[in-house]
Parts: sequence; structure tokens; C-alpha cells
Amino acid sequence: MKEKIKDIIEYAAGPATDFLTRILFPRRCPVCGNIVPFGKGLICRSCFSELSFIKSPCCKKCGKEVMNERIEYCYDCSRHVRHFQRGMALLNYNEAAARSMAGIKYHNKREYLDFYGEAAVRRYGKAITRIDPDVLIPVPIHPSRLRSRGFNQAEIFARIIGKRLGIPVRTDILKRNRKTDPQKELTPKERLQNLEQAFSAEGMPNHIHRVLLADDIYTTGSTIEACTRALKQQGVDEIYFLTICIGYGR
Repeated sequence: MKEKIKDIIEYAAGPATDFLTRILFPRRCPVCGNIVPFGKGLICRSCFSELSFIKSPCCKKCGKEVMNERIEYCYDCSRHVRHFQRGMALLNYNEAAARSMAGIKYHNKREYLDFYGEAAVRRYGKAITRIDPDVLIPVPIHPSRLRSRGFNQAEIFARIIGKRLGIPVRTDILKRNRKTDPQKELTPKERLQNLEQAFSAEGMPNHIHRVLLADDIYTTGSTIEACTRALKQQGVDEIYFLTICIGYGR
């Protein structure tokens, strides 16, 4: 784990894009939003420490941190059936991460995803290679939200990872058919019910048997579970997921 964090720190401090691009379009830190000095990477050194990177022990199903090694599954995964194989997450969803994710989604700070995508590859690249997914599929947003926002943050995240690891990204298979009610005040069971029939999968090529889903935030797992069920109905055998942030486990 220490080696993984060291790799991410070294990446954050190193040159990330070419000279001319950095001069014309200076990068802003994904935590504080200030311009990162040229040659200092994609995040402020001081802000890096505000992010809470996932460390062991973790839930063997979703990847949330748990209190001790005797706990195999987090509270949510011990109480609800999960049809996906396993999940991975880069960060605990603390205040700094929540602020950064809000900047991406609601203030068009999509450049922040460059840091998170590269950090995820450095942390989980070998694990993803061992999984050997046939495709990487971002969790879709509703077309109306895509029109208003202009982008799907999960797709940008997925494309960074796919490019670095040589995994094809498919956005034409998994679809979001309807908008859902706000999820924040719902229980896990209510969240899953709210998402039923919201996702569908179609046009699944015969060669796709193992999928890696990508998303920005995992809380109770309802969205990933709904996507998993839609994909399994189309014959996908194994589904894994990777998210930037995940809620704290128990």
C-alpha cells in the first residue's frame, strides 16, 4: 500500500502534459481549485494529504474500508445480495473528495479527472490487468442530463483508464432509460427499487464475458448493482467495478 501511495505522489509531482499545453492552459488542483505551479504535477502537495486513499482492510466485495481484518464484508454487502464480482475504489468519500466531485459534476471541472484517472491506474493497474476485462463500460447518465451537463464524468474517467491500459471503452451497450428520483434520503433497498428498469443493456457482442464498470462515486452500491443486473441479463459472466470515491464502511 505504501508503495502505491508513493507512486501516486511521484506522479502528482511529475510533468503530466507537454510544455506548451501547460503554459497555455495551467492546471488547477482538484482539491483547492488553485493553479498548480508549472512542473508540479496535477495536484498541490498540501492538498494531496487531504485526500483519503483507500487502505486495508477492505470489504472483499465492494472494496470499502472496514474496521478490522476480522470483518470480511462491510455492513451493506453483508445485508444485500451482490451480483458483481468485486469492486475497487481510489478514495474514501471525505469532505475534500466530495468538494472535488461536486466541482467536476456541477462546475465543469472535468480536468480534475486527469489526476484521478492516472492515480487509479497507478493504484489498480496491475489488478485490472489480472482481471483482464473485455471492455470498460462507464455508468451512463440520462440523455437529458448529458445534454445539460455536456459530459459524463464516468466516461471521461473510463477513457483515461482505457487508454492507459489498452482496454476498449464501450458507451453503446449500457443505457440509462429514465431519470430517477434523488437518492440521498433513500435506504439501500429504496435506492435499488428506484433504479429498477432505469438501466438496460443491448447489442452485447458474443465475445464480451468480463466487464469493468467505471463510475465516480459508490455509496450503497445500488447503481452498480442495477447496472450489473442489466448486463447479466445480456449474458455477461463477470462484472467488476472501479470508482473514484466510495463511502465509508463499517
